Amino acid sequence: MAYLGIDLGTSGLRALLVSDDGVPIGSCSKSFDVSRPHDGWSEQDPNDWVIALEGAVRDLRDQYPAFQNLTGIGVAGHMHGATLLDDGGQVLRPCILWNDTRAQTQAAGLDNDERVRALSGNIVFPGFTAPKMLWVAQNEPEVFNKVAKVLLPAAYLNYYLTGEFVADMSDSAGTSWLDVGARNWSTYLLDAGQMRRDQMPRLVEGSQSGGTLRAELMADWGLAQTVTVAGGAGDNAAAACGIGAMHEGQGFVSLGTSGVLLAARDGYHPAPQTAVHTFCHAVPDQWYQMGVMLCATDSLNWLSGIVGKSPQALTEELGENLHAPTELRFLPYLSGERTPHNDAHIRGSFTGLSTRTTGNDMTQAVLEGVAFGLCDSFEALVAAGAKFDSLFAIGGGAASRYWLRLIATVLDVPLHIPTSGEFGAALGAARLGMVANGAMVGDVMVAPDIDETIEPVPEMRDVMRQSHAAFQKAYAGIKAIQ
Repeated sequence: MAYLGIDLGTSGLRALLVSDDGVPIGSCSKSFDVSRPHDGWSEQDPNDWVIALEGAVRDLRDQYPAFQNLTGIGVAGHMHGATLLDDGGQVLRPCILWNDTRAQTQAAGLDNDERVRALSGNIVFPGFTAPKMLWVAQNEPEVFNKVAKVLLPAAYLNYYLTGEFVADMSDSAGTSWLDVGARNWSTYLLDAGQMRRDQMPRLVEGSQSGGTLRAELMADWGLAQTVTVAGGAGDNAAAACGIGAMHEGQGFVSLGTSGVLLAARDGYHPAPQTAVHTFCHAVPDQWYQMGVMLCATDSLNWLSGIVGKSPQALTEELGENLHAPTELRFLPYLSGERTPHNDAHIRGSFTGLSTRTTGNDMTQAVLEGVAFGLCDSFEALVAAGAKFDSLFAIGGGAASRYWLRLIATVLDVPLHIPTSGEFGAALGAARLGMVANGAMVGDVMVAPDIDETIEPVPEMRDVMRQSHAAFQKAYAGIKAIQ
């Protein structure tokens, strides 16, 4: 038997084929673009996801004979996107993505209702799905009136695969329509967002079956046996499955386009006032919490574009030994910020520039700004009751040992680097496909081997703590004038 994990990202799709014991067989990636027709807008054509999926499947089928033994599929996707379908199942407009901030006014209106926070367990962020739909209702009423179903990106791919309107709990928790504690659509939240229950997909747990692969795709892909399609997961819940972060004390820090600090929780412990996200996990009776910053490696990529050096070259020039904090201050709010500020308007800045400022100073300041932003999330999570004995470090930014040493010291938590191999959202999605086909959660949702552990630098703790306090003061100052 073989299983397929699909990770639908913002810039591309990755498909991973694994054996029945979870060992990777092969993978394939396809890229696509994001459209930004106006400031703050971020959209994609869902047909691009289908083209990428079909291309990846074709490559895997042609390269790996094990594909013919496909038994289960799991899909993970970027959260919060609003994919609108009419009563014939046709897409009405481009999907409004997670990092689209046009619905700030609508989000604030929903968030002013205390019961909305109480039921959803979260602040209503502009990137969530409910405020997007209110924006559509107010600005594109001709589209809104035709909406028969609203699907999240992963749910749309599940619809393509199965013909079923199904969504999993972890992804649906980021809509502001789900009662996250009860794991069910909330009539009150739907009414507040001007939506109806019949416009919602059927809810399943991410590790449960959401349907079977359509007969047409079975024939096109050359498959003979029934293929179970799991409920799937939001990207971070799937990454937690891939890294084995399933219970209290387990978690990871992800240095990708955005920065994520995730903690698995053994119960439901919402803390919306902290701007911590509290979502259902991809398996029954489990939840997770996370802090999210919108520009992690994106901050370094931005500096890279300005100075004309690759991100790797910039970080390598710092060496691996941790330096004392620079007097230069960088606020990494290039696209606004989520945790803990919930501020779509704030923007980034450099302060403390002088004629003596060097390129390395600027790189160091960017890395420190991201580390301090993650520390803000860390403190919010700790205030919500999360515990961190250690964290796995994943994502493209984890290639920089300097950055990891800095983050470990700022958080005062050891960071584990997984042994090279698969441990991300695509693997987590494949694991969900395995469980939906009969495997046990405890048998497949396991942590990877540890290649190296980055320990905090004790002699730098106090000075980093002071620098973090100065960073927070700088945010307050910038906020006061913006």
